[in-house]
Amino acid sequence: MQNNQVQIFDTTLRDGEQVPGCKLDTRQKLVIAERLDLLGVNVIEAGFPVSSPGDFNSVTEIAKIVKNATVCGLTRAVENDIKVAAEALKFAKHPRIHTGIGTSDSHIQFKFKSNRQAVIERAIKAVSYAKSFVEDVEFYAEDAGRTDNEYLAKVCEEVIKAGATVLNIPDTTGYCLPEEYGAKMKYLRENVKGIDNVILSCHCHNDLGMATANSISGVINGARQIECTINGIGERAGNTALEEVVMVLKQHPYLNLETSINTKLLYDTSIMVRESMGMPVQPNKAIVGANAFAHSSGIHQDGVIKNRETYEIMDPEDVGVTESAIVLTARSGRAALAYRAKKIGYELTKVQLDIAYKAFLNTADQQKEVKDEDIHNIMNKVNKTSKVATA
Repeated sequence: MQNNQVQIFDTTLRDGEQVPGCKLDTRQKLVIAERLDLLGVNVIEAGFPVSSPGDFNSVTEIAKIVKNATVCGLTRAVENDIKVAAEALKFAKHPRIHTGIGTSDSHIQFKFKSNRQAVIERAIKAVSYAKSFVEDVEFYAEDAGRTDNEYLAKVCEEVIKAGATVLNIPDTTGYCLPEEYGAKMKYLRENVKGIDNVILSCHCHNDLGMATANSISGVINGARQIECTINGIGERAGNTALEEVVMVLKQHPYLNLETSINTKLLYDTSIMVRESMGMPVQPNKAIVGANAFAHSSGIHQDGVIKNRETYEIMDPEDVGVTESAIVLTARSGRAALAYRAKKIGYELTKVQLDIAYKAFLNTADQQKEVKDEDIHNIMNKVNKTSKVATA
């Protein structure tokens, strides 16, 4: 892997599906898995095979159809979990077992009622056992965000010796600040023996709204894999949004970090996942929200009409959106009305536009948005006082 290539690990079908009410059947998962493969993700975390017969079957069937991406199955640091995952992944061209254990003092003391050394021993045993089935083994240090860096480095060093190929450093609770999370990655890069032989991975949650910022900070500081979901769906407030991190890296070329994602498929993929899971996307969601490329303020509309880059840092076509939307409201100006009128066949002179704009404001004050049908009605009124040339 090139040093500037950031692997995209999609966990929509595992962590994303953990959202209450978003259960998918195997058929739906296969459709999404094929799209993710086409999208260009490097790793598809297909599920948690030991959790249910349905999940086992879904991972098995996904492993059969995915042509390019690595197919990954999640496990706990439990022998049977790992054995079942290996069985589910037996048809995969590129299988990966993702195993791990909590490493924060909170997890060690309250979740496992154990101690630091015992957790290290369990981690080593799990990775070693997974390695007996597949070459590619990812280890997750759950709650790494709240794990002491010195201890975390020790855990990482030991699982590398045991055969781990990827180290997942999750901010499981979404607690870290970007500076803290980036510093954690930097510390591991500088203090773990053998770190150059593995890939460091970011797995960030969005409890405080910082999942994307933390993931970007992570790769700036040496991580080369981001774990994410379409639309940022996931436990509680969600995971890192795939479309956000991909476009951040694309729009900031000076970072010299790239992904293999075909960004023109982002919007359609977002719609597919939204509809399959019944999980609406908020209108102001970055990249794929309904308002991401919509403009309703007159000042903004005038600027975008004259030069799109005045108020848009991305070309909507780059993410699969046909064009920017000029939404007509009471805040819209003459330029926006003239623009939309021309779109539906009316070429207005200045005098005609002045007349139309007065009628437009009256309509806009009575409803949230002025549609094309309303413009036709306005033009009919204008026709009574001025001849309108039809384009």
